[in-house]
Amino acid sequence: MNDMAAGNDLVLELRDLHVEVEGREILRGVNLSVRSGETHVLFGPNGSGKTTLLMAIMGFPRYRVTRGGVFLEGEDITALPPHERARRGIGMMFQRPPTVRGVSLEQMASICSRDDVDVGAVAGELNLTDFLARDVNHGFSGGEIKRSELLQLMAQNPDVVLLDEPESGVDMENLQLVGKAIRILLQKDLRRRRRKCGLIITHTGYILDYVEADQGHVLCEGAVVCTGNPREQLEGIRKYGFEECAKCTR
Repeated sequence: MNDMAAGNDLVLELRDLHVEVEGREILRGVNLSVRSGETHVLFGPNGSGKTTLLMAIMGFPRYRVTRGGVFLEGEDITALPPHERARRGIGMMFQRPPTVRGVSLEQMASICSRDDVDVGAVAGELNLTDFLARDVNHGFSGGEIKRSELLQLMAQNPDVVLLDEPESGVDMENLQLVGKAIRILLQKDLRRRRRKCGLIITHTGYILDYVEADQGHVLCEGAVVCTGNPREQLEGIRKYGFEECAKCTR
């Protein structure tokens, strides 16, 4: 990690986080810290709790915290609803966002905007100008949905960026656009005073070809079993699978 790019201030912290969904415990004591300017990636097999982790950070009520907590810049936000967390600067890209009928993409992006972002200009960068008048995600392809989500995030301009499998269902051309937009969101082209931080779920690791990550975590059976260099982790996962990683015999 380039110490010129990342700051030393702790922004997002999960302390002994236990989460259940409909009475079933999914997360079992997750501890994770992301500092200002850092980007972390989260690997894990299907069903390990990766999406649950992001949903709990965002505060959706279906994901009930039973022990531990979520802290933002030292403030315990565990009891805050999602809209309050968004106001405090947390934003999320969903893996499978809903279609919203009766609301245009331009209207949604304007609603999300925190800093008078030029929605039209951002839409142009994402090749979404012709989609602004259309209902959110209605009839969109997989790549178009990802770019729609990124438009809304870039309008919000969050300080903490949560991305759930941004490369999922995206072809190579769209992945280049998605990667470029994520780099902008995370201020990756700044070598000094980078303050935005990110937590990215990836199943394939393809996003690492476009977005440099500082640290990686492997989540298995609801717990972080390994933290380290994300590229080394990805290489080990591809070679040995998640089972060996969980045993720490990679």
